[in-house]
Amino acid sequence: MKEIIAIIRPKKMGKTKDALEQLGFLSLTAMPAIGRGKQRGIANEISCDIPPELLGQGKSGGMKYIPKRLFSLVVRDADVGPVVQAIIKVNQTAQIGDGKIFVCPVDDAVRVRTDETGEKAIL
Repeated sequence: MKEIIAIIRPKKMGKTKDALEQLGFLSLTAMPAIGRGKQRGIANEISCDIPPELLGQGKSGGMKYIPKRLFSLVVRDADVGPVVQAIIKVNQTAQIGDGKIFVCPVDDAVRVRTDETGEKAIL
């Protein structure tokens, strides 16, 4: 199993969720996030729940932190490729700030309600 962690533009979350649902991946965890990378600012995307004081101004006039959405889902190894490709297809604009995707190994999973483990816990 693998955990796919994606950091994307806030306005792309709905389309990303829809694309994953079409592939049969209904379960995910999502949250607002702020962060920074090489990107210095964003255009037409300031519809977020981040307090303005956290966004601030950086030394070069850019924003110190940029609002994003972070979500993760755990999938079978065989499903990593299609899931990653769906996320890329929806989020790729060829502009700085499109996001990042991380794929991490998952040793085990447990469904608390039933004590199911491994892939049975995530399906």
